[in-house]
Amino acid sequence: MEAAMNIPIAGFKDVYDIADVEKALQELSPSANDALKSTYEKMLKAGSTRFTVKPSGIPAMEALYDELPNFGPVLDDIKKHIALCADSNDGMEIPPLLLLGAPGIGKTHFGKRLAQLLSTGFGFVSMSSLTAGWVLSGSSSQWKNAKPGKVFETMLNGCYANPVMVIDEIDKAGGDSHYDPMGALYSLLEHDTAVQFVDEFVEIPIDASSVVWMATANDASRIPDPILNRVNVYEIDAPDQDGAMRIAQLIYSEIRKSHDWGQRFPDAASESVLDALSQLSPREMRRSIMNGFGNAKLANHDEILASDVSEKQAPRRQRIGF
Repeated sequence: MEAAMNIPIAGFKDVYDIADVEKALQELSPSANDALKSTYEKMLKAGSTRFTVKPSGIPAMEALYDELPNFGPVLDDIKKHIALCADSNDGMEIPPLLLLGAPGIGKTHFGKRLAQLLSTGFGFVSMSSLTAGWVLSGSSSQWKNAKPGKVFETMLNGCYANPVMVIDEIDKAGGDSHYDPMGALYSLLEHDTAVQFVDEFVEIPIDASSVVWMATANDASRIPDPILNRVNVYEIDAPDQDGAMRIAQLIYSEIRKSHDWGQRFPDAASESVLDALSQLSPREMRRSIMNGFGNAKLANHDEILASDVSEKQAPRRQRIGF
């Protein structure tokens, strides 16, 4: 399932100032947070320089168009931005993306495949479980159990200055009167302010201006206008039947090839199996195919049958009320 591409030209970029880190470490008081001291020491050990991936040409994306047939408009725009920088000295720039669509149609998977396409790092934040803005931007070292945010961690622990950062289910972010879960994004999604992004734990500016941002959501009405104004919005529809059958076959092949027991099954699923799976979302397909392999094995089938992937609906449990 890997998309063939040109070998990227990797440049270098300093994402923070080593002198700032050395100064901050020297000025720490004896009672300072031990985790903060360890973070500064790790920053010095890792150094400030990170790779910046710059494609040497437009990557071969045909496999992605086949694998993600309902993401064509997004892939078209990404190809345009890659083309602009491929034969120049400019770094790769892809405007922030927001993918709108029903749950389970492959939005998060698309983010992972985009990182693979660009041959860069990958960071992930699930906003549905986010109750405080510090998960993105870090919490003050004065607090108990304080730590850096996801953006800083991805830059520090990774090798790249331009990783793909996926903000999953941005419309489901929770919060309270003290913390705005999306607060950090107002500056991170703007190139000019992302250059000097300050994590509240580390309190040293990092250059996050090259990060490739992608958010996913089901409902745009629950996203603040200042965020919507900073992203390119794409509405992702469910694939048509032909596209859904191609997705089902790709998932079947991926699961089969990743397990030793998969070699006991045919390279391709039958037309009837793919037809049955085409009625499901990609997330549901994966579950049904895994179940199908197990059902086929228990029934001593040489291949998965349509009946093996047909999921029976469990009866709903009645609520007990008074």
